[in-house]
Amino acid sequence: MQLPHVYRVTKYDPADRDEHGYYAGSQGEFSDHGEVEAAYLQAVAAFAGDTGVDHLAVREPQVPSFVGFGVEPPVDGFGLNGLFPAGPIGFHDGAEVPLGIGLELVRAMLRDNGAWCRLEVEGTFAVHVGWDQYVFISSVRPCDEALARTRALGLFPERIDASPYDMETDENVQRPGDDDFWAGLHRVVAAGRPGLLEEMHLEGASRWHRLTRDTIDTVRAGLAPRARLAVWPGLSSDIDAVLGALPAEGLIEGVWQDKDGRIHSAVADESEFSELTARISGAEATVLLPVYADDRAPLFTAVMPDSDGVIRARWQTEPTPRPGGTYPSSPICLTAWG
Repeated sequence: MQLPHVYRVTKYDPADRDEHGYYAGSQGEFSDHGEVEAAYLQAVAAFAGDTGVDHLAVREPQVPSFVGFGVEPPVDGFGLNGLFPAGPIGFHDGAEVPLGIGLELVRAMLRDNGAWCRLEVEGTFAVHVGWDQYVFISSVRPCDEALARTRALGLFPERIDASPYDMETDENVQRPGDDDFWAGLHRVVAAGRPGLLEEMHLEGASRWHRLTRDTIDTVRAGLAPRARLAVWPGLSSDIDAVLGALPAEGLIEGVWQDKDGRIHSAVADESEFSELTARISGAEATVLLPVYADDRAPLFTAVMPDSDGVIRARWQTEPTPRPGGTYPSSPICLTAWG
């Protein structure tokens, strides 16, 4: 649902834009971590107050992906440290946060700390933070008091038709990760084909779980709300064979289980294959998965529904067979089933 009142709120004076709308003034594109940043947060709070909103829902959260070896994240914890009582796992689609925490998420996004999400109240209010200190605020109300407050803070609210960060969805039918899905997965595992489950509760980050008869129910119980699921062939204990299948160049994702049973993953290109090899060499089991979208085809996919069985997550998954159906005739990763 597109809200009727949408504003682009920035520190950029419209008088300093050229004939194409590009800003040509002296304001920098980074947060000052000071008075201007504080003005943005006060403006968001003013619009929320005018709309009657005191809680926000996290939608489509994400963190940077493909962080290479030796590269530190923009900020430890991507700006999420201390914001969620349950830790980073609390940053999931649909998580409701009080306005104060929502403002801290806006701060983290203004600073490009790494974490990003839409902050919304369905059908009522939305805050989207874009590049270069652009903030888009949508409301069911005109928010005249908030507009005056924002101008008094030295910022420039401009009426626009729609936020460029409005979520777009396609017509794909999402398969729910419901009882039927898990029953089918049970049959696959019981048939002696233990697999690997990728849990994506954030765009850009995954948690990995090895599926066996003894672990599948525990894995299901520990999944984050609204997570996307992808089931892959299992890890192989033939480490040498897996490493021998490394391509000459390009990106590849290595997933491996260490001696303590923990599962790790890393994306690497040819300049990092030696370090990836060193990490995997001492593993209990491993698999290599393609990274490029045209090649990355899991066996099964699903989206976890809410407790009432309804899928409210808006992100999509690739259509795949139902668990227990026919397996693909061609390999979808670089090793065989473990």
